[in-house]
Amino acid sequence: MNKLLMVLFASLVVLAAPARAEENPAVVDALSGYMDFAEYGSSLIWPEQIPADDWKKVFIVDARDAAQYAKEHIPGAVNIDWRQAVARRAELPKDRMVVMYCNSGSLSAQAVFALRLLGYDNVKVLQDGIEGWKAKGGFDAHARASANSNKPAGH
Repeated sequence: MNKLLMVLFASLVVLAAPARAEENPAVVDALSGYMDFAEYGSSLIWPEQIPADDWKKVFIVDARDAAQYAKEHIPGAVNIDWRQAVARRAELPKDRMVVMYCNSGSLSAQAVFALRLLGYDNVKVLQDGIEGWKAKGGFDAHARASANSNKPAGH
């Protein structure tokens, strides 16, 4: 599968050039093919899906700018601005889960989309970002969700 994604990305780079995607049917077809193949939940994770002890095993990336990171971040997170995710992809481990977040999940989702096109299948968006993480109890979100429901954590 990684080879397929690498071929897809290489095709996008060559074909995208200065033309807009809607003007280049090959780019549109390549993106559509990826989106048809991708599983909805494969690149998303909710705070309540990660038990407190498992957070120690996760490589956490704060995809916000340096000023927001300096003000507040999830403990243990590394700051890689979402616009730099592709350029700094070598800093991401491939042997464990990488969870990226921003304030709400929208900017980190763009970075994760690009990284997944490059074959980083272990990269996920923290759904609802740091705000959702805080609202759901931070590292204790899994325990809180499990205590408040008979359903498994997550969505």
